[in-house]
Amino acid sequence: MKKIKLYPALLLFLAVACTERIDVKLDESYTRLVVDGRITTDSAAPVVALTKSSGYFSNASSPKVSGATVTIFDGTTSYLLPETVPGQSGIYSSKHPLPGKTGREYILHVELPSAISGHTSFEAGCMLHPVARIDSVKVIFHPDYGKSGAWTIDLYAQEPGDQVNFYMFNWFRNGRLMSDSIQKKIVMDDKFINGRYLGGIETFNIDDTHEWETIKPGDTVTLQMCGITAGYLNFISQVQMSGFNLPFFTGPPANVQGNIGNGGSGYFAAFSNSYATTIAR
Repeated sequence: MKKIKLYPALLLFLAVACTERIDVKLDESYTRLVVDGRITTDSAAPVVALTKSSGYFSNASSPKVSGATVTIFDGTTSYLLPETVPGQSGIYSSKHPLPGKTGREYILHVELPSAISGHTSFEAGCMLHPVARIDSVKVIFHPDYGKSGAWTIDLYAQEPGDQVNFYMFNWFRNGRLMSDSIQKKIVMDDKFINGRYLGGIETFNIDDTHEWETIKPGDTVTLQMCGITAGYLNFISQVQMSGFNLPFFTGPPANVQGNIGNGGSGYFAAFSNSYATTIAR
């Protein structure tokens, strides 16, 4: 076999030719209103958080939007959501419980004291769908899962099968929400479970990678099953695929499709809830 010789001068030429510096300028996106809100069938008051979008490389918290007028319309009555800390918080909630009702569309209206991206008025609408009742939930430790075992939270419920349904799952440990960011939530449709009895379907798989968020015997574990819309499922899926870790009250990336009008970002969601609780053994 004939050997090919590369002389030092040629090696230097190739190294220089293959390493050209390119300066890429990333323009800052124009400022958007970011809405993160919900109304549910629980007795808790609806909550809406308003912020402004920030630059891609910004390390600062998203600026809060205070002084807005925020209302929710249920088809017959409009409810005012005052700012929890007037002029400071950017978080708006009713002072009294306002549980949502299935079968209704809820319209969020936001009126700003000053324009963002050329607009002062923003709206979003979301239908509130029903959800199946959870029969029971089991928390099971599997010693053969992973390196040191893992816990699963298994759901038992009858999927109604009367229409296309979309679900979101959260879990609580000793009363604390553990799926506290979009990345930790589980969403699914009923394509493969439509009309079936869910006799122990695994929703969450929790290992001991982070001791503070694992399950221990004696813990009280609650599973929440939410009946959501296709739009909200798509929104959560887009955020999860984008690689961003977004807790509630944090704005999503600008290219994620939400339901806020006039160029706003984020989502206003309406959904029903079903719960079941057990003790880890």
